[in-house]
Amino acid sequence: MKTKKRVLVAVSALCLFFIIFQISVSSTSRFLNNAAFPAKTRETTREESKLISELIHHPPESLSLPLESPIICDRTSIRYDLCSINGPTVMDSATSTFFTMNSTGPPLVEIIRPYPRKFEDLIMSHIKNLTLTVGPRIPSCRVQHNAPALVFTAGGYTGNFWHDFNDGFIPLFITANTIFPDQDFIIVVSEAPKWWPSKYANLLRMFTKHPIVNLASDTTTHCFPSAKLGLISHGFMIINQTLLPSLKTYLSFRGLLGKAYNQYAQSQAQIFTSKPTKPRPRLVLASRRHAIGRSIMNQAQVIRLIKKVGFDVVVFEPKTKTSLQESYALLNSSHAFVGVHGAALTHSLFLRPGTVFVQVVPIGISWAAEAFFGRVAKGLSLEYFEYKIGVEESSLVDKYGKDNLLVRDPFALLKTGWPTEVMNIYLKEQNVKLDLVRFKRYLKKAFNRAKRFMENEG
Repeated sequence: MKTKKRVLVAVSALCLFFIIFQISVSSTSRFLNNAAFPAKTRETTREESKLISELIHHPPESLSLPLESPIICDRTSIRYDLCSINGPTVMDSATSTFFTMNSTGPPLVEIIRPYPRKFEDLIMSHIKNLTLTVGPRIPSCRVQHNAPALVFTAGGYTGNFWHDFNDGFIPLFITANTIFPDQDFIIVVSEAPKWWPSKYANLLRMFTKHPIVNLASDTTTHCFPSAKLGLISHGFMIINQTLLPSLKTYLSFRGLLGKAYNQYAQSQAQIFTSKPTKPRPRLVLASRRHAIGRSIMNQAQVIRLIKKVGFDVVVFEPKTKTSLQESYALLNSSHAFVGVHGAALTHSLFLRPGTVFVQVVPIGISWAAEAFFGRVAKGLSLEYFEYKIGVEESSLVDKYGKDNLLVRDPFALLKTGWPTEVMNIYLKEQNVKLDLVRFKRYLKKAFNRAKRFMENEG
């Protein structure tokens, strides 16, 4: 009778957990009703937010009861899977397998690809499987850890700076503050490129004091008291504070970046400080001169115009090996940031609240401009403008003609999806030649706000 009661309590707790989880992700799940072409998001309703808050801060007593199964996987989200090993586990690095012992229960095997782009079949097919298994025997342990493991992959689109944050560090921030708020844990990463641990070493240290366990180079067995596999995503570049127990925001994430890189930035500040007695606001221009698509064809003229309006200009063309410490020092000490839509604009995360941010938006990618960078700007309280180019400013006019649907009405063309061949036209074939008269009006507005920001903040 006692056993039956325990089973009923466990099943009730598990069901309630899934209900809570489904409510919490429902608002972001709507964002990808069409996996390839996200529609406009609807914010979480007040009723949902209230219910989520109550469940997070005042969970039912049954949720604190131990679950019978040592492995629980939640696959309800459209963006990610999340698996929990609720007890001691041995990780075999050579086979990417997590073993858990249970001599009385039936054998159990779960497979997870811990990358938060579950909606995208093509890239997920390239993500390595991690195996979780329950059985009567487990391998011997070589390295003993006293903190739980958080396991995810740095494969997929890793190497593209925007994806490094959208698919990596922002979900890591959300997951750490959801599952391990104010709690020690160890990062175990799969498929990380050789450069990844060193490039992001300062930022990774903000999440854990322990060395990173890299499955790509590790060959031994590790023991953990428990483990979580997968990263929680709220949507493209979204940190939804109503879904976080600690009510963390974008500014909280920006604060984490500051802790990681601010010491170097302060030591380098004098390099980026204007020398004249009447300092001018500093504008950083993100250049795509050597990129495929979306470059500014009249960049030299644009730079002269920016200087004429009153800015000091720094041309910023980051590469894979560009130091994040130096990038942060530059952006954190600037007063305005301008660039055409592209991964380099992810550096807007390094801007101080109140900095002017102008995103040049080529035709056909308005939704991406808002989803990828507009939300960041709002979350960080930046002075944000979008300069949406006119048809005559796009190089696509020369190739397709101004009456082609690609050029004339991108929204009508894309309302049913975002096929790869069309995406490549807008992102890879299109360059921009800015209308200097029209763009000057935006620059003057940007200058006035940047100058006021410089006078107030330095």
